Amino acid sequence: MPPASPSTARAHNDRLALRLLQQQGPLTAGQLKALTGLSRPTVADLVERLQSSGLIHDVGESETGRRGPNARLYGIVADIAHLAALDVRTETVSVVIADLLGTHLGDAAAPIDISDGVQAAVDQTIALVERAAHDAGATRLHSIGIGAPGLIDPTTGELRQACSVPAWHRRLAGALQDRLHTTVRSENETNLAALAERRLGVARDYETFVLMWLANGIGAAVVLDGKLRRGASGGAGELGFLPVPGTAGLPSRDDCDGGFHSLVNNPAVCELAERHGLGHLIPTIHTPHDEAVEPLGATVIHAARDAGPAGSAFLDEYAGRLALGVSAVTAVLDPGCVVLAGELGHAGGDDLAERVQAKVAALCPVDTVVRATTLGGSAVLHGALFAAQQAAQDALFPSGD
Repeated sequence: MPPASPSTARAHNDRLALRLLQQQGPLTAGQLKALTGLSRPTVADLVERLQSSGLIHDVGESETGRRGPNARLYGIVADIAHLAALDVRTETVSVVIADLLGTHLGDAAAPIDISDGVQAAVDQTIALVERAAHDAGATRLHSIGIGAPGLIDPTTGELRQACSVPAWHRRLAGALQDRLHTTVRSENETNLAALAERRLGVARDYETFVLMWLANGIGAAVVLDGKLRRGASGGAGELGFLPVPGTAGLPSRDDCDGGFHSLVNNPAVCELAERHGLGHLIPTIHTPHDEAVEPLGATVIHAARDAGPAGSAFLDEYAGRLALGVSAVTAVLDPGCVVLAGELGHAGGDDLAERVQAKVAALCPVDTVVRATTLGGSAVLHGALFAAQQAAQDALFPSGD
């Protein structure tokens, strides 16, 4: 392989320095030299280049505690790009506005009225994003990350056609791009939750892990050797279709009823609670289409943790059901860690995770740590923001290719 050209080497060094400034905050030229291994003149040149390009600026002096002048600190110009992250559910949307460093500047959430058709739902969502950006002082959005249910085509990056995906979801990314003249990246919500867990949550110590999404829908995200694996068609992690014992039938190509989904989802939790004499824990007042409201199953799991022997027996049986899916994933992938996420996984906390881990140990010869998410409902938005950041960095940071 021929040696890199001087321009390619400069771009590589600049991008490396920018990554360090993003991850560690303002740094001095001396700190950049130590972290990159570059020579002092090379660091001085790249600092001058990045300042001239408007990507970094002088943010003050370092506090060394020594006599004499302190070294100058350099940091990324955070407001060079404003970002939006969207968590798109069937009939609700949540939005976060942030700068290039991920600092939250504002947020908004609202139900989406789908009664007037696809275009009206898209228009409502765009209006919500525009209002959130305006209120946050973001005059133009550089990049938007979207987390939504459904499979993402690995080639086009678009939501695949499926009967379970609302039509306005598939129209949204293109409409945002056209109307706001911005870069839009869509990703499956479970995959984004996994990215957030790896950056901020309980999977920070793992290069390889599986996140199991437990809510109204059931799925999984697979991270192997630090990389999110979507599969050949984007369908990796469709755990709800896994055939398991204990269901009334088998799943089909078009319907996951009879699969793992039927054993552990929100309605299954409520049915199991009834069988354990915990029907009184199920709220009688519930807004069924407002997904910002905690699912009934999550409310039951929360309450069962303090419900004495009956609650413990319920949690133990539910853990046994979850262990079937975790054991299947472990036997195939040996992930080392499985994160229980989504509203139901978050509600179960460490208590449920420990029960699942014990049952998996009895079923599977491969050692696996089971952990409960600590990010809760914010995981998808965190992941969508990371996607928007990556899109902005790809566009703004010098390319080392």
